Amino acid sequence: MKPDRGDLVTAVTSTLHRLGFLANTTDRFDQDVTEAVKAFQQARGLSVSGEIDQPTEKALEEARWKLGDRTLKLQQPNMRGDDVASLQSRLIDMGFNPGRVDGIFGPKTESAVIEFQRSAGTNSDGICGPGTIISLMRLMRTVTGGAPTELRAQADRVKRGPALADKVIVLDPSPRNEISSLTFDIAERIEGRLIALGVSVLLTRGKNTTPSESERIAFANNTEADLVISIGIDNYKNEKANGVSTYFYGSDQHGIHSLVGEKFATLAQREICARTDLANNRTHAKTWDLLRLTKAPTIRLELGYLTNPKDAARLNDSSFRDTIAEGLVIAIQRLFLSVEEDAKTGTLRIEDLRRAGLRNL
Repeated sequence: MKPDRGDLVTAVTSTLHRLGFLANTTDRFDQDVTEAVKAFQQARGLSVSGEIDQPTEKALEEARWKLGDRTLKLQQPNMRGDDVASLQSRLIDMGFNPGRVDGIFGPKTESAVIEFQRSAGTNSDGICGPGTIISLMRLMRTVTGGAPTELRAQADRVKRGPALADKVIVLDPSPRNEISSLTFDIAERIEGRLIALGVSVLLTRGKNTTPSESERIAFANNTEADLVISIGIDNYKNEKANGVSTYFYGSDQHGIHSLVGEKFATLAQREICARTDLANNRTHAKTWDLLRLTKAPTIRLELGYLTNPKDAARLNDSSFRDTIAEGLVIAIQRLFLSVEEDAKTGTLRIEDLRRAGLRNL
């Protein structure tokens, strides 16, 4: 959507101006506003179009709130915004655990606020008003070494050990019509290999079902998953676009990254690129709802471009899809291996897992 003028344009430009992306507020959606929207989308990890689509509109609404602008509390629907993310970051820096810094004021954030209020000797009602914010400013200290919640998640992963037999993996093959059969086939190939290694595998959809993204996120969150892998195939108006990309939850705006998600994204990207001739389009931090709202460490794979003749031909080759599946299974195992047990990218094979003593088959 790109309205020419009106209240929506004024609201959008006001937010962009406040955030430093636009010099002045205007009621016209001109080229300066388009470039400002693109810069905002780039900064927030959104698809860069220069238009106000639904994800951009939601991100602008959340971005307009700064800590102290309003009283934060648990309610339905949950309050969302950059002010909530700032609160969560400050609580984490002080050793409290509001969960992931996702900008959503949920029960964990309320519990962390209550814990902070008790420690500060203020009214422990879980409501972050002016008094609580003042106490946060006065008492805040910095914890070095990374976000404690992410470090706890990483420590828990190590604690559970390298064996795959007790792991739960959720596979999320894209239901988009033109790629649904390919993504489901790849998911089944991964599923078969993981089941053979003793992994509990769940798929977010059946072969002929098309659940919405919110339904798939809810499904994944109702499991005790160790990992969620979303499988997609990209497209672009220019057929020259090609290659594989992997995405994980992260926001440079708030200085946060999923440590486990980023590590697994890197391993998956490296294994696929080492085993195939797909171009390496690297890993990227994004705040997409699939990555942001799924509780378990989650990655989104875009396995080439269906609009690129070479990528499309490769993806339609069953042996190529087998290669991708094997590379992903190895990436999963490498995530749980200790450094001294790990192998060089592209060299470990599934049969090597037996010799590593990771599971007796």
